[in-house]
Amino acid sequence: MGSLVPKCLGGPSGDGRNTPQLADGGPAEMLLLRPIMRGPWGLQRTPRLAAVAWGSHPQVCAAWTPSRTYDTWSAGHGSRRRKVMAVGALLGLGASLAYGDHRRQASEAEPNAEAAPEVPYPTFTRQEVGQHHNLAERVWVTYGSEVFDITDFVELHPGGKGKILLAAGGALEPFWAMYAVHGQEHVLEILQGYKVGELSPEESSQPAQGDPYSGDPPRHPALKVNSLKPFNAEPPAELLTENYLTPNQLFFKRNHLPVPAVDPASYRLEVEGPGGRVLVLSLPELKRRFPKHEVTVTLQCAGNRRSEMSRVRQVKGLEWGVAAISTARWGGVWLRDVLAHAGYREEEEEEAGERHVCFEGLDKDLSGAAYGASIPYRMAMGRGAEVLLAYEMNGEELPQDHGYPLRVVVPGVVGARNVKWLGRISVSREESPSHWQQNDYKGFSPAVDWETVDFTTAPAIQELPVQSAITDPAPGATVPPRELTVKGYAWSGGGRGVVRVDVSLDGGRTWHVAELMGEEQRPGRAWAWRLWRLTAPVPPDRMELDIVCKAVDTSYNVQPDTVEPIWNLRGVLSNAWHRVRVTVAKD
Repeated sequence: MGSLVPKCLGGPSGDGRNTPQLADGGPAEMLLLRPIMRGPWGLQRTPRLAAVAWGSHPQVCAAWTPSRTYDTWSAGHGSRRRKVMAVGALLGLGASLAYGDHRRQASEAEPNAEAAPEVPYPTFTRQEVGQHHNLAERVWVTYGSEVFDITDFVELHPGGKGKILLAAGGALEPFWAMYAVHGQEHVLEILQGYKVGELSPEESSQPAQGDPYSGDPPRHPALKVNSLKPFNAEPPAELLTENYLTPNQLFFKRNHLPVPAVDPASYRLEVEGPGGRVLVLSLPELKRRFPKHEVTVTLQCAGNRRSEMSRVRQVKGLEWGVAAISTARWGGVWLRDVLAHAGYREEEEEEAGERHVCFEGLDKDLSGAAYGASIPYRMAMGRGAEVLLAYEMNGEELPQDHGYPLRVVVPGVVGARNVKWLGRISVSREESPSHWQQNDYKGFSPAVDWETVDFTTAPAIQELPVQSAITDPAPGATVPPRELTVKGYAWSGGGRGVVRVDVSLDGGRTWHVAELMGEEQRPGRAWAWRLWRLTAPVPPDRMELDIVCKAVDTSYNVQPDTVEPIWNLRGVLSNAWHRVRVTVAKD
């Protein structure tokens, strides 16, 4: 092939096309790579892509240019398959899917494809890395003993540009410790595509970082853990409906950030009143000034039963089963009493509908951004509104995992608006600016994917749709012949009561009406679930049963029969008929 040295970066060939040429005039094997430039500490990548010819000196072109998007050509074999790895969501599901696609396509490429030899990376001190702390100087970070230039990813970061820039010029470890997803293999492997060097040997040992989750409380060992950091877990389904009120230890846990350690003696709730005046209340003052009320409320995560959507098509989020829902008797003071004391008044619905009550928690990320959410003003201040500032749960002091010393309980509304560790309340013409209000917990069409989604086009989830699920028997269980007892729960958002639960043992061909149990529900204020039970004969000569349940609420809303039409990329609002397949024991 002659002397294979770079001639040009995608220049025109003699035949009028931009076919890459070697120094001896022959066509070259090409990689579309990020070109390199000389910086103060060696070779660096530039933001643009360029075609680079390579041959006997591949290190000139490929040593420090691990591109995420590239093409290969070969004159002898025609155009090869284009291989693209999108890095638009390094820290989320998009990266996982893109990486999987890249790995699959790479495995399909010709086994004899020529590869560049390994060349040592340059070394840098932490001081040198620290000089790359903004977009103008390019953004460098370290992970372990390696150095990465993540400038091209900053605008694509799912958590926002501001958060990722907090790590600029420093180590990723203290920030990644906030979210365990970063430790997944596909994230670490994609990060390698941004590597530009190594830390100097004398500085390569990363100082031990404090674990922001070290103060989290102990949890019940029966909980099924969906993520450790932050901690998210649900009780076993068969235990969920053993009690009408879920024991505090088994109540599902949904945390977005580390659990804050709040000193009750110094705790203060701030309520921003009209004109900017701020009402400040200690917990004893709150209890002394306002009458105590109790209300039984079911809370459900927006992602309850998400795992069923993932079986249709992969979604982004924790793989919740059927138990990201629980019920408690909450004790506290009415939010409307506190807001009235701060100077707000009950308003007509059309006026109040223009305003929002915003809540801010004391749980914060390393940038100081707190978890936040909001509800419509009328929901908080309407006549007879029962939004609670709760300090008790099932007759006990509010547990740390559930918002000690004070949390919001918004009956009939998605769990994400029930802010825990409440620190501040305000009233605004706009919804909460929190990420979890603006860019999460929204539903979309099955046609929307991560390339086309626009969170500004969908309203934030508030009231949830009608829901039911089977908690006993478990999927795959062996049940006795002749007679079978099926148990479960049913609930609907917005205070709509459950009027009926239908259960089928044959996949929906024939139906039985289940017995409803639990507290009597007030019209329009059915804040808590109904437990249900059905005892029915097992059809003769059946070796397997396809058990199905569906609930109907007071507005005659009924669950859809399949998941496919309600699938969405975040896996929220999953309320299709619940199905459990079991085997019948031999008589």
